[in-house]
Amino acid sequence: QVQLVESGGGLVQSGGSLRLSCAASGFPFSSYAINWYRQAPGKERELVSTMTSTGRSTNYVDSVKDRFTISRDNRKNTAYLQISSLKPEDTAVYYCNARHFRGSSLGDYWGQGTQVTVSS
Repeated sequence: QVQLVESGGGLVQSGGSLRLSCAASGFPFSSYAINWYRQAPGKERELVSTMTSTGRSTNYVDSVKDRFTISRDNRKNTAYLQISSLKPEDTAVYYCNARHFRGSSLGDYWGQGTQVTVSS
């Protein structure tokens, strides 16, 4: 059974940090790129950060560059998103997505999301 389970969200003050985790099971994790998305109330889902299956390449949306860090441990089948210097506008549900490196038709999985709330 395929599962992606996010954890690590919570309520944090502006300027604080959190480490989000995404634990995968039921598929060959090392063959999948990892994408972190977020969705704020009333807004569309936004791609925040990506990492290739090998971990050699990463990308970030401009609004989180130098504040967020994506990583993965293929031995543990887990991906992470370290989020720092948090701002109230970072408040959203954060979703982990695993997509096969050869394309979504070969596998595209989503977690249930974890809430991040930043107070000013």
